[in-house]
Amino acid sequence: MVEIYILDLLVIGLLLLCVTLGSGWISRLPISFALIYLVVGIFLGPYALNIVQLRPDAQFLERLTEFVVIVSLFSCGLKMNRPLNTGAWRSTIRLIGFLMPLSIFAIAAVAHWFLRMEWGPAILLGAILAPTDPVLASEVQLTHTEDRDELRFGLTSEGGLNDALAFPFVYFGIHWFEDGNNWQEWFQEWVAVDLLWAVAIGLVMGIVVSWAIVAIDQKVQKHTKADDLMEDFVALSIILLTYSLTEVVNGYGFLAVFVAGIVAQRRYENEDKPFSQREFTERIEKLLEIATILILGSMLRVAAIQEHAIAALIVGGSLLFIIRPLGAWLSTIGGGYRQGTRWLFGWFGVRGIGSIYYLTYAFGHGLQGELGEQIAWITYITIVLSVILHGISTTPLMSIYNRYKNRSRKINAST
Repeated sequence: MVEIYILDLLVIGLLLLCVTLGSGWISRLPISFALIYLVVGIFLGPYALNIVQLRPDAQFLERLTEFVVIVSLFSCGLKMNRPLNTGAWRSTIRLIGFLMPLSIFAIAAVAHWFLRMEWGPAILLGAILAPTDPVLASEVQLTHTEDRDELRFGLTSEGGLNDALAFPFVYFGIHWFEDGNNWQEWFQEWVAVDLLWAVAIGLVMGIVVSWAIVAIDQKVQKHTKADDLMEDFVALSIILLTYSLTEVVNGYGFLAVFVAGIVAQRRYENEDKPFSQREFTERIEKLLEIATILILGSMLRVAAIQEHAIAALIVGGSLLFIIRPLGAWLSTIGGGYRQGTRWLFGWFGVRGIGSIYYLTYAFGHGLQGELGEQIAWITYITIVLSVILHGISTTPLMSIYNRYKNRSRKINAST
């Protein structure tokens, strides 16, 4: 009798072979790689082959998704190609400064008014679902540092920052459902520690740690060149050291890692080094993405989906079809964007691995019981909806966008 573990390896090997050899065709089809992984994960679950029998606990999923996200955030930071001024980052400021808090409180309002959820858990749910995902949104992100496209830059920088800046609201929700009746006792501490200190120290540590490691790397390699096979592991050292040292001093490691990517991209004298590091981290990210989405697909259960489907459709549907599109449209008023670009900002709000991380983090900090189950399945179903809808729409919409942009460029060049 062949062990299930061996069959798992067989299937994963076949999946990797198929998506690799077929990547050229898949990239032209109206489906994303994440959608393929999700379908395969469901097919391997208990309702089909029942090969993947893993039921990971919250702590395992938290650590897995945490690592996927920090690798992806560093990769996003390496892609940032704008000068550090408010004019160059205007789309980021609008999407982070206005759209994200608007999304959090709009989701919370829907959960409170339609699902009768208390404000604390409702805000927590908003913080879990509001951030866009830097991992699953790679098809609409910057592909190289010379890419000056405003839509891609805005979506990439948003994905890099909002996974970090949603954390204060996660803590707000956790504090509220722990002691919502005495919010005056913890609100000032939340503002001072969870909002101001953690954000500020995340920015500082991202700059300092990355700057120091890059300086050491360049100085050492002037005397002794690192082994070619091992050289890109410096990227992992920047990620892990920046994240861990920032967390030790109660800062937001997600924010620090994104900033570290920006610093590394600018600090290296050899322009090929950040490019090589980005390719290296993207390969790690893609491999871990497969594992995470396969696990998500195999975890889905019909009974739980049926029980929470209406609640999930109310929250997830509102987010994907009303809150995000309308919020992005409002956020970009007066920004000089074309109408099509503004609506694409609204549609490409992919939900994914970052939301799973925040969910499992909340489970480790007091979320439990029926409320925990409800929030968990609303999150899972919303992610599945996002993977399906964005998976089938990204390729055709981006093709139309690119054709329109190229046509506009030719018209402007001729005039």
